[in-house]
Formats: sequence, C-alpha cells, structure tokens
Amino acid sequence: MAIVYNAKLVPSKPDLIAAWLPTQPWFQEQSGAIEILGAFRFDDPNGQVGIETHIVKGASGTIYQVPLSYRGSAMADAGRFLVTELEHSVLGHRWVYDAAADPVAVAAFVAAIMSGQTQVDVFVDGQDTALPVSVAVQGTGEQQRAPQATLVGLHTEGSVTRVRTDSLALDIYRVVSGVRESAFRLDALSGFEGTPATLASVVSV
Repeated sequence: MAIVYNAKLVPSKPDLIAAWLPTQPWFQEQSGAIEILGAFRFDDPNGQVGIETHIVKGASGTIYQVPLSYRGSAMADAGRFLVTELEHSVLGHRWVYDAAADPVAVAAFVAAIMSGQTQVDVFVDGQDTALPVSVAVQGTGEQQRAPQATLVGLHTEGSVTRVRTDSLALDIYRVVSGVRESAFRLDALSGFEGTPATLASVVSV
C-alpha cells in the first residue's frame, strides 16, 4: 500500500518528466511534447522511498517507461542519476532519481517479477478507498520468496538499461513495445494502447 498526499509539487511531475526525457539518449523524439498515460507504484517495506513508474507517449506515438524514486535525502555517489530536486508542500524537499539506479526500487522490481506481484494500492492520505488503477502490472514468477538483489551497477545500450545486482541482472525497457520472450517478466496488462507489454525482465538468475 502506498500513501500519497494532496500536495503541491514544484516542479510538477509532468514538468520534471518533460524536462528530463529529452536529455536521455533513448528518447528519440523531434519534439519534447509528451502525454502521461498513467503510472503505478511499488512499496518500500521501510516506508522511506517512493517508487513510481510513469508510462508516457511521445509525439511520434512511441510509448516510454519512466521509473522514478522519491527520497527525503540525496543518495551518495548518485548525482548523475538525479532527475531533479523538488519541493513537496507536505513532505518538504525531495530528491528524484532514475529508479534504475536506486537500490530500493531495483529490489522492488525484482520482487514483483520473481514473486508474481502486482502494483500496490494507492491511497490519498486520510482516505479509505484506493485510487483507480491507471496502469495494471504483474510479475510472471511464482517464487514464494524473491531473491535478495543488491545493486552493483548499470549501463544503457539502445533503449534497454541493464541493472546488475549481486545475484541477477534486470533489463528495464525504456521503450515499451509488446511482450518479450522471458520467463521472468514484469508486464503491463492494461492502461495504454499496446498492452500487454513487458516493462522489465530478469535475464539471469
């Protein structure tokens, strides 16, 4: 379960995504204009890191995945993965990172893939009813317990970011198109034209 707030963010999420995407080599658009189609969240068991993935469409019609993590303090030695800093009217100053470089987010992706988890329910603070699901996802694994996955490094080739951990490798597909051939995947099941589609997969265990 994730808790969100009726809060003002400066910059807003659409603005920070629109500013960051054109700086990425895998964002192949002549125009920076984007449409946010939806988002889903995973949970940090310790409640410290927000983990939210946005699905966006470029002017060409290409679908992109933008996984972000939100932190109350800066990650050490991760400046090159910083998307922006923002002001949250409830939580204060926040650091926003490319979640592919955030060890908490990577562990959440791996757990979802290997254990067959879905996105978590999202509640506005003080409300008893979850927000509607805008993008539904599910992992394909059936393990009772996901392996530990400590982030070691990452590199991007084309539109695929390979995240290496101490126990496996995780591919995150920045451009979303169709279902990949992999036994252990995170698939978007609904929420945008072209679903189902694979968002990430474990490529070695």
